[in-house]
Amino acid sequence: MSAIKLPALATVLMLSVQLSAQKKQSVTTPYLKEIQQLATLKSVQAAFTAIDQLEPTTQRELIELTEIPAPPFQEARRAVIFKQLLQDAGADNVWIDSVGNVLAIRKGKKATKTVALDAHLDTVFPEGTDVNVKHKGDTLYAPGIGDDTRGLVTILAVLKALEKARIETSEDVLFVASVGEEGLGDLRGAKYLFKKNDVKIDSWISVDGEEIKDITNGALGSVRYKVTIKGPGGHSWSAFGLGNPHHALGKAIDAFAEEAATFTSTPGGRTSFNVGRIGGGTSINAIPFESWMEVDMRSESPDRLKQIETIFTTSVTKALERYNATVKRGTPLTMTLEKIGYRPSGLTSDTNSLVQKAMAAVRYFNHEPTLNVVSTNANVPISLGIPAITIGPGGRAGNAHALNEYYLNENGAEGIKFTLLTLLLEAGVAK
Repeated sequence: MSAIKLPALATVLMLSVQLSAQKKQSVTTPYLKEIQQLATLKSVQAAFTAIDQLEPTTQRELIELTEIPAPPFQEARRAVIFKQLLQDAGADNVWIDSVGNVLAIRKGKKATKTVALDAHLDTVFPEGTDVNVKHKGDTLYAPGIGDDTRGLVTILAVLKALEKARIETSEDVLFVASVGEEGLGDLRGAKYLFKKNDVKIDSWISVDGEEIKDITNGALGSVRYKVTIKGPGGHSWSAFGLGNPHHALGKAIDAFAEEAATFTSTPGGRTSFNVGRIGGGTSINAIPFESWMEVDMRSESPDRLKQIETIFTTSVTKALERYNATVKRGTPLTMTLEKIGYRPSGLTSDTNSLVQKAMAAVRYFNHEPTLNVVSTNANVPISLGIPAITIGPGGRAGNAHALNEYYLNENGAEGIKFTLLTLLLEAGVAK
């Protein structure tokens, strides 16, 4: 046998690693059979036809909704328009709850449980961002057009298709257009639904992302803090020796980063940390009276998220104590720790029936499913032990959270059909 040259061997090893990373997901036979039987029903085929026929309307509504600004905490105008669209589509009951979520019930025949189909109203972009859609060939460019306005029109098209094909589900379906998914919105719409909403939700499907092959069954948790250090402030020359909040903040960052780097390098679930923003001070020749930073910590593991949060609070507190011991003049500096965000982590097992159903639906469209850990509205039900996933609406989208975000309606109807099948597998078709 001839020897393999080193470059060739390296290539073989690299391909082996790539193939092992792309592990084929296991979908049990009953779900594969169920999806085939479901898709061949005359009513489902009629719904597929309706989705195809609705494409011009779906595309027009995508543009219209995208051009309604919806920063976190400012989703009301878009909510009112989407409420009307759900009413026009034929939902049994549509309302806006006290936090701003738009909700629509479509009653099932048995109605022993409720399946939620969600997309979020808000975009990451601040007030004043130009959200007018620009056409470049067949591609649409606008902030928020993919994340998650495409999700909104997908769940709307699903409702329309159910109505046009006269499909009656076994279980109730709750259509949700949620607020506060992005940034400091902190999943507030989803959190409210599971804490204060009167409707008990038994399983949850968010439509948010891009390709239909990507199923999110893992909730990437995060905890966020704003740290503010305050002191008397003064002139950089005449008040020299007073405590300097910037100097103290620098020591706090260094102490946290050193301990956190050691922790995140140990096994037990991927974990990250980041000092994203810092600020304070009035002039180059003034000792600042205030210094602040915003810190983001994330983990796939609920336990490790708690651990790195403890490392953070302990390390910055001790760093300030050490710094104050060196202050020669004036009063000690003070510090406040404000938790400004919390997204719980967790996992819906790949053996869970909802995950299996979604993967079977992916296979029906001749794609290979992949399972992912991402931060989405599904974090909330996942953390509560409620079966939940996030699926992509299809088409081709890119540059999410950027001003040049785009959407190309390449097989976009397939994404709506995939969402429909996943929903029907979970909610059932009444006989």
